[in-house]
Amino acid sequence: MDDKGIAKLNDLKVGNETSLDSNINKSNTPEKLENKSKEPPNQLRKGLLGWYVVGTIKNLEKNKPYSITFYNEPLIIYRDKENNLRCIKDLCPHRGASFIGGEVKGGELVCPYHGAKFSSDGKCTNLSRITCNHIVDSNYDNYASKIHLYQYICREIGDYIYIYYTGKAKTNLSDFDVKEPIENSQPDSYGFKINEYAYEEVLVDFKCDWARIIENHLDILHLFWVHGETIPDNQVNRKVITSFNQEITKERNQIESVYKYKDKDKGEFIRIKFIPPGRILIYKGNPNESRYIQVLDHIPLSNNQSRVVVRHYRKFMKNRFITELLMFRNLQHRVFYKVFSEDYMILRTQTYNNQMGFIEKDNIKLLGEDKMVQYYWDWFKSSDSEDKPWDIHATSSKTNTVYQDISMRYPPENMKLVKQNSRSLAINIAMRLLFPIAFLLIIL
Repeated sequence: MDDKGIAKLNDLKVGNETSLDSNINKSNTPEKLENKSKEPPNQLRKGLLGWYVVGTIKNLEKNKPYSITFYNEPLIIYRDKENNLRCIKDLCPHRGASFIGGEVKGGELVCPYHGAKFSSDGKCTNLSRITCNHIVDSNYDNYASKIHLYQYICREIGDYIYIYYTGKAKTNLSDFDVKEPIENSQPDSYGFKINEYAYEEVLVDFKCDWARIIENHLDILHLFWVHGETIPDNQVNRKVITSFNQEITKERNQIESVYKYKDKDKGEFIRIKFIPPGRILIYKGNPNESRYIQVLDHIPLSNNQSRVVVRHYRKFMKNRFITELLMFRNLQHRVFYKVFSEDYMILRTQTYNNQMGFIEKDNIKLLGEDKMVQYYWDWFKSSDSEDKPWDIHATSSKTNTVYQDISMRYPPENMKLVKQNSRSLAINIAMRLLFPIAFLLIIL
């Protein structure tokens, strides 16, 4: 992950750096944590391990385990009999099989290999022992008392599924040392009240380095050139490319960049927040007043494979009947998929060039407008060097690629959902056209 290409990139310097931190809001910095870390208030907290969004409630199917990999480690998410989310390492302790293809029966996880059934001890907040009560063995009681699954803390907040990822699953959730409160990852902590908005959601999969995707989403200005013909906004296209005044502040829990028109009467164009380790918030205007907010959560699946949970929140078009009538969801999804497809080749080639060592000091030159990107790579290099998440479950050329083969379920890598959305859109349009014709035929 932290190869010499990234190292060289982080050695680059950008101008006017000292003036960027003059207006830092320190009110959101927890004083105890700040004193404990002894970091300056404008130092973004380090760490690639911690709270991540791994999906949303929409991804879960009833009575089926949801599979995902995370930094190469296979995981299973399901609901227990108390309807709480559980996240376990995808490894049956009987014979080392996967739970993919198994089922969740009465809140208990059933292995598809021998039917071994795993259930909690009834303590909803502490799944400390999960025992196999289905395997036939003359010495079963002794065997069952020693068998267990490994797990991570899993939370459901605002329809998002969060896990506290450390790379070392445990049999007892109370053994985890949670170093950062989950509240520091919530949109509500950054001037954004989810319950005031409606939203559309897609998941997108890429065969590229997840850190490159974060860089891409921090680069707001490429929207004009790459997506100008796709995004339905007359302020974003190649014909209206303009320069902005960029104001960046760094705090313990975020880096924020505000782009303002140089014509002060036009005010603010857009602002973006990076919340480590993998969340980005993009506001169309001031967070307290923004009618449109994009939330992007980046998931490091495995080597060169990444997923992004994309949500576009809005304060308009909130009536479900009207949005269905206007096919708003299908139209939004079509835009989403096209935008990420436009980025895909860029991301894949950047990943390759970086891994080959081509992105080096002598080969690329950052501009002043790339300050946000530079600050991100500074943080990433330091955090990756400290945590080394890809080394915890490192793969080799001999590693079976089964999880990588089955994990790419969404566009732009897997275009199945794009085709489904296009068919649905065509059918809905046809039905809306045929209805008035049929009505006229009836009355005539």
